Amino acid sequence: MAEKRDYYEVLGVSKTATEDEIKKAFRQTAKKYHPDMHPGDAECEEKFKEAQEAYAVLSDADKRRQYDQFGHAAFDGSAGGGGFDFSGMDMSDIFGDIFGDFFGGGRRANSNGPARGANVRMSVRITFEEAVFGCEKELEFTYKETCATCKGTGARPGTSPETCTRCGGKGKVVYSTQSLFGMMQNVQTCPDCQGSGKVVKEKCADCRGSGYIAKRIRKKVDIPAGIDNGQCVRVRDYGEPGKNGGPRGDLLVEVIVGKNSAFERQDMNIFSNASISFGIAALGGDIRIKTVDGDIIYSVAAGTQTGTRIRLKGRGVPSIRNREVRGDHYVTLIVQTPTGLNREAKEALRHFDELTGGSLTKEGGAPTAGKEKKKGFMDKLKESLDDL
Repeated sequence: MAEKRDYYEVLGVSKTATEDEIKKAFRQTAKKYHPDMHPGDAECEEKFKEAQEAYAVLSDADKRRQYDQFGHAAFDGSAGGGGFDFSGMDMSDIFGDIFGDFFGGGRRANSNGPARGANVRMSVRITFEEAVFGCEKELEFTYKETCATCKGTGARPGTSPETCTRCGGKGKVVYSTQSLFGMMQNVQTCPDCQGSGKVVKEKCADCRGSGYIAKRIRKKVDIPAGIDNGQCVRVRDYGEPGKNGGPRGDLLVEVIVGKNSAFERQDMNIFSNASISFGIAALGGDIRIKTVDGDIIYSVAAGTQTGTRIRLKGRGVPSIRNREVRGDHYVTLIVQTPTGLNREAKEALRHFDELTGGSLTKEGGAPTAGKEKKKGFMDKLKESLDDL
């Protein structure tokens, strides 16, 4: 039989290594040679078992002291000991870490330690204007309140939860199974206490052992100015209760913003259209424009063409982080073609078109041969008038 290697050498640590250094070295070695990572590789299987045995000794202060004094003889009976026995060794934390790393989970938290409660989600509908300027909404939802009878213990008054006998209060159990690669250990949440480490034998009659009473409550929630469709408002500590003394989760309120027939929103900017008459477009003048702040008077420049976009600075949506900062409002001006004109109005427009050169050349004659005159606004207007 081959001579056993030194346990410190197996894990690649010095004889003065700390408990954390030994644990870290074993995790690295076990991950490297674990049978699940090397199916059918007998050499890796043996090295994994060798590392497991080395850690079982060096992680135990008493066994490590015996090994440092007598070497391997401390556990083969030749130094007066009873031989080495793996039974009773709890490596659940180590193997939990290893298997968590295999599947991308990283280090596992203690299953019966304090755990934060889950978040609760709901939605609320608001108008376009409420999203711009903010509002307050009263919401109704189910809230799990600490049971007044048992003070949250879940146990009948006069009694208290007891340590789970199945897991010994650890909240987890270790199952050993025989596989092709040797004895394997699996760590699972204790089915008796669901990971809490405690069991309630005599349950509170009011909460039925849960420690909480579910009730409908109403709460006013501030919706901040500038919030956009699909964003959430977080209400702290109104989610599910935590476990084993952990904090509550939060209430997440998703905001659904209604449509507005006059305005469209893109981030912090607002877009809309405004109709102007032909006379205002040609000669200039004041028009009334609707904004989220109310109507304003805007001076249109003479000769404004349809489709012109103007910018109303600072008339958009406030920043959700600073309501003093606002986006802009962009307005597209649409020149309206007059309809339903009487004979006198039509003649006046034709005369105006002639005076402005809408259908004649500068010389007053026909357009130059071979060159097609580009139609202007008045030409298009004339054609539409002829059809009336």
